[in-house]
Amino acid sequence: MRNTIKNPILTGFNPDPSILRVEDDYYIAVSTFEWYPGVQIYHSKDLVNWKLIGQPLTRTSQLNLIGNIDSGGVWAPCLSYSDGLFYLVYTDVKTRMGAFKDTHNYLVTAENIEGPWSEPAYLNSSGFDPSLFHDDDGRKWLVNMLWDFRKGRNSFAGIVIQEYSVEGKKLIGPRKNIFKGSKLGVTEAPHIYKRNGYYYLMTAEGGTWYTHAVSVARSKSIFGPYELDPTNPILTSNQEDMNELQKAGHSSLVETQDGEWYLAHLCARPVVDKKCILGRETALQKCYWTEDDWIRVVGGPNPQKEVEGPNLPLYPFKQESNFDDFKEKQLKKYWNSLRRPFSEDWVSLIERPGYLRVTGGESMQSTHRQSMIARRLDSLQVEVETALEFEPENFQQMAGLIFYYDTEDYVYLRVTHDENINKCLGIIETKHGKYNELLNEDIPLESGLIRLKAKLDHQWLQFYYSTEDNRWQKIGNRIDISHLSDDDSHYIRFTGTFVGMCVQDLSGQKIPAYFKYFDYRK
Repeated sequence: MRNTIKNPILTGFNPDPSILRVEDDYYIAVSTFEWYPGVQIYHSKDLVNWKLIGQPLTRTSQLNLIGNIDSGGVWAPCLSYSDGLFYLVYTDVKTRMGAFKDTHNYLVTAENIEGPWSEPAYLNSSGFDPSLFHDDDGRKWLVNMLWDFRKGRNSFAGIVIQEYSVEGKKLIGPRKNIFKGSKLGVTEAPHIYKRNGYYYLMTAEGGTWYTHAVSVARSKSIFGPYELDPTNPILTSNQEDMNELQKAGHSSLVETQDGEWYLAHLCARPVVDKKCILGRETALQKCYWTEDDWIRVVGGPNPQKEVEGPNLPLYPFKQESNFDDFKEKQLKKYWNSLRRPFSEDWVSLIERPGYLRVTGGESMQSTHRQSMIARRLDSLQVEVETALEFEPENFQQMAGLIFYYDTEDYVYLRVTHDENINKCLGIIETKHGKYNELLNEDIPLESGLIRLKAKLDHQWLQFYYSTEDNRWQKIGNRIDISHLSDDDSHYIRFTGTFVGMCVQDLSGQKIPAYFKYFDYRK
């Protein structure tokens, strides 16, 4: 009896999957954009059960995101293995709007998938989505899409290749454009595979939206010319049915121990009006090879929610608890911060045992040093709860529970101070960059612990609060948070919604808040 893979396998913001098998272990690396640590790596032994095991980019020497724009930072990592080393290439995007894109590509290595990972080797800045191919003759080749900013040109100018020198830790030799793409356009996310004498070039095309697709081309030479698969695209979503997986594209291949093939790809699930508040997720499709050596997705080019798993024994993992009482010495792996690593100067588990101390940082609009600790929203029905001690002295000091997409879109249940009513509680919403306060008057609070809660039902969010008497009270009306999505913006963005805790001190005094627990219930 075969096991069943249920898609998405990685729920919530987990896009651009790069899948890899090393002996009996499977790994997927995904993009993290402006969130720290950089890159998430998941582990499986059966392609059914997955566990987050590592985040390779933990140091500013590897990844400095201070000042990075929304949806900048780490794009499309590629994970590979050769010569006893794991290789990880990734892009750090500094500029993405307008004609130009500043996209710096790097390589880090590790003997163990869980690290430590090396300092980065700089590769190039000619485009994004770098991928490293290890040929069977021992040579290594980097491919990436080429960005052309010139007037009247195709911005997605093709896929370029250049040799990588292990000894020199740099690219060497000439750069060559090997593939200009198909009529679908927006050619990106290249990966090369070799089978039966052919080099297969798999790319994403059609744009990272509902027209997203996977194309394949092949050549007897790594430099081309590449012939297109006559049935391209081999994977794309059925846009006529929004209940199915949408935005399917940006994929990579893996072969099992038994010679079966699977395709990892990103996808998304719209909640309302083609808005995906969970962001782009990761799914798997089973594949097969035709007699004339083309790869096909089982069941046709549209992604399936349930897929036949490989003939491997089930291997479930014990997952980290979704309740965090902050009694451990290190933060759980699912916690992330914006643009800067966790450090004792702004976040501490040891200053006051049993509490998470967060020192007030910059505003929710800042692209530099926000004091935010958050996790991916990975379900459309959740209840989250926290409790904090916070004694603000002026209106520029705030702390509380936040649903956050980026600097332009978030909803925030926050404790602050008002000169007329002292300590108080209210709701901030910023929608498409426009600031608003959702209560007519903030609610006065006494000193001491306050508990905050939010219930999400698809796009509808309701906040609650409780003081020492432990009776929950609704605060404000339910809020439509569909604007916390990739799709509700004047410019394309990529990160999905996070939920967590944050503290601001715009007066510069850096006062702290102390969080007693965080509970995330699905």
